[in-house]
Amino acid sequence: MELPVNQFKKMLLGGHQQIGLWCTLSSPYGVELLAGSGFEWLLLDTEHSPSDVTNVLAQLQTVAPYPVSAVVRPAWNDPVLIKRYLDIGAQTLLIPYVQNAEEARRAVQSITYPGGGMRGVSALTRASRFGRVPNYAQTCRDELCLLVQIETLEALDNIEAIAAVEGVDGIFIGPGDLAASMGHLGEPGNAAVVARIEEAIRRIVKCGKPAGILTGDEAFAQRCISLGTRFTAVGVDVGLLARSTSQLRQRFGGAKA
Repeated sequence: MELPVNQFKKMLLGGHQQIGLWCTLSSPYGVELLAGSGFEWLLLDTEHSPSDVTNVLAQLQTVAPYPVSAVVRPAWNDPVLIKRYLDIGAQTLLIPYVQNAEEARRAVQSITYPGGGMRGVSALTRASRFGRVPNYAQTCRDELCLLVQIETLEALDNIEAIAAVEGVDGIFIGPGDLAASMGHLGEPGNAAVVARIEEAIRRIVKCGKPAGILTGDEAFAQRCISLGTRFTAVGVDVGLLARSTSQLRQRFGGAKA
């Protein structure tokens, strides 16, 4: 049995644009609906959702037949959490709140087996097809993709150092927390925040790393793509559902806010 090819990583390193959607509903049924929408990747979020390892396992199983890549965001840069998501078959992880090169190296070590890292070893996991993939431990790293999320002023100051860490495959900008770090809580569209985001994209690209972002502002998403983002999330499932249902009700008059 062959190790599955990580299409997200293949496209990312090939320089192709991939448009994604944030998934926070924590439902296999919901994520299957989204898997057929044509996005190249779906972010399965466990940082700001009620989801956990068991939910993510079901979601990974659900989207597997569809031509879309699943990216999992653990709740923290925690080697125990990271190990569990890798063991259930996640091939691409987005690690939140990475602020410096040392934290980036810790993430790399968490996805790497001993000899270069600290990932715990189990021969019988879903990731290895329950032991059926020959030499999984020796070959899996080729198909694992590590994205780190920068979302503070400290992280912005350390972009070049983070990008230089071997094993980091892409750098993602988190506008919401970055805005808060800059004193503009709840204002990711603030002009000062936007300027720092645009500068960050340019710096990441200059370092030779793929840059990513999440924004529900379609015009700004296009702007980020023009600056060089290569994995660009353009919406959140909960937000899309909330807005569309509210708008539907309002078209029939008398709706309360």
